[in-house]
Amino acid sequence: MATAISANKAELLAIANAVASEKMIDKAIVIEAMEEAIQKSARNRYGAENDIRAKLDPQTGDLRLWRVVEVVEEVEDYFKQVDLKAAQKLQEDAKIGDFIVDPLPPVDLGRIDAQSAKQVIFQKVRDAERERQYEEFKDRAGEVITGVIKSVEFGHVIVNLGRAEGVIRRDQQIPREAARVGERIRAIITKVERNNRGQQIFLSRAHPDFMRKLFAQEVPEIYDGIIEIKAAARDPGSRAKIGVISHDSSIDPVGACVGMKGSRVQAVVQELQGEKIDIIPWSEDTATFVVNALQPATVARVVLDEEEGRIEVVVPDDQLSLAIGRRGQNVRLASQLTGHQIDIMTEEEASEKRSKEFAERSKMFEEELDVDETLSQLLVAEGFAELEEVAYVELDELASIEGFDEDLAEELQSRAKEALDRHEEAARTERRELGVEDDLAEIPHLTEVMLVTLGKAGIKTLDDLADLATDELIAKKREAPRRRNNADGPPMRRPSIREQDKGGVLGEYGLTEEQGNEIIMAARAHWFEDEEPQAAPAGFEDEEEVAPATEDAATQEAADADSNQ
Repeated sequence: MATAISANKAELLAIANAVASEKMIDKAIVIEAMEEAIQKSARNRYGAENDIRAKLDPQTGDLRLWRVVEVVEEVEDYFKQVDLKAAQKLQEDAKIGDFIVDPLPPVDLGRIDAQSAKQVIFQKVRDAERERQYEEFKDRAGEVITGVIKSVEFGHVIVNLGRAEGVIRRDQQIPREAARVGERIRAIITKVERNNRGQQIFLSRAHPDFMRKLFAQEVPEIYDGIIEIKAAARDPGSRAKIGVISHDSSIDPVGACVGMKGSRVQAVVQELQGEKIDIIPWSEDTATFVVNALQPATVARVVLDEEEGRIEVVVPDDQLSLAIGRRGQNVRLASQLTGHQIDIMTEEEASEKRSKEFAERSKMFEEELDVDETLSQLLVAEGFAELEEVAYVELDELASIEGFDEDLAEELQSRAKEALDRHEEAARTERRELGVEDDLAEIPHLTEVMLVTLGKAGIKTLDDLADLATDELIAKKREAPRRRNNADGPPMRRPSIREQDKGGVLGEYGLTEEQGNEIIMAARAHWFEDEEPQAAPAGFEDEEEVAPATEDAATQEAADADSNQ
């Protein structure tokens, strides 16, 4: 490339064609790079202050070099300006204000100039190549691609994709998989980013979508859309679960994915280095899907808590270890697959929990409603758990309980509301003792009990509340799992107290994100109350708007005069 500038016309075009073909970029970009290199070298020769242009004809290879100057009456910059008399020697019809061309002879570049031109061309071509690679791969995220391992650097695998390079980071590799330079490897493109060093293509072999794509390649029904993988979860290199559904009632989705004698699933397992894959039927019913997801364990009962997004699963005592799996793997994958937190307990534990909750709720109703044990237990047996439910349920529903009548129902509702009022008043007193301002009580969705919680957290003024982000206010607290250990394996690390308590100040009250936003915005409203509208600049007042105001003032003055008389 160093001889490109001083080469003859045919050689210049041959070099441009060769570089464009090798780097797979537009020939015009190479020609432009050459022109820029020649311009830079010519400025070094004639002076950097000159506005020198170069043009290389892509068809003939002819090279033109010229200087652009402006025609002026009095020359101030002798490098970029020329007077009228001198300009008319170059161009007869030149006039003041014109820009004219002053042809320059070709330059013979020395070794230093040639090296400088070479660097300019290389940089321009390199930038064009990076742009071409980015444009080629930017819309290919989610595609499985095959490449050759080029190198392994600090545990990250660099893959040659032909016209670009991709990287499989350490955390996106299958554990214990050996990466050997020169071997072919398949991976999914997760994202393509552009940065100062060019584009970066990130690949993954641990992503669940990689397994989805492999099944689509092995199972024609998935590729055709007859069978759909609705959910997938992986513990890379160890075990995976996929939930499948068939849109054709005559085709068994599980059987189609397994294939004759397991041929289809085995092809995927082999690519994933022996990763065991559980293929389960997907169901719109959450409870049914959870039961399927926990296979091969047998489930006795499923209890859904939609508000908390948790699911309690009761299994026989002899199925506990199987449901949890080695080091909690089975329940963890089932939780990822269903999108719910799953708590596993035995029938004995479930019975103890129900008995404890029944006793606690019965005791609460007995004390708060001032009723006997039999009546309180009857309320709990009918599904009532909170005073609010008794206070605000439809009267007919309460009266329809066996042994109840309308008078008893009204009396219970009255006592429940009185109990709630007592709690509210006690909370209000505690809130004021904590120094929480009354202004906070005017904010929507906040109860006195919530205000006490805010006060204990040091949030006592509107400004204190307004400084919080929505997540800091309402994010739910993380809880330690009920069971995640397998008796046959080492116990899993339990979350620390800090991790368990991490959450919003009011996370325990189940506020929605919309409610949280309303609370924060209401607390910030006073920040804008004192802002005065900006006055219009002098001389720009709208006369049509000023006149009525003046007229109103005159009317008011006349009315005042009449009243004085």
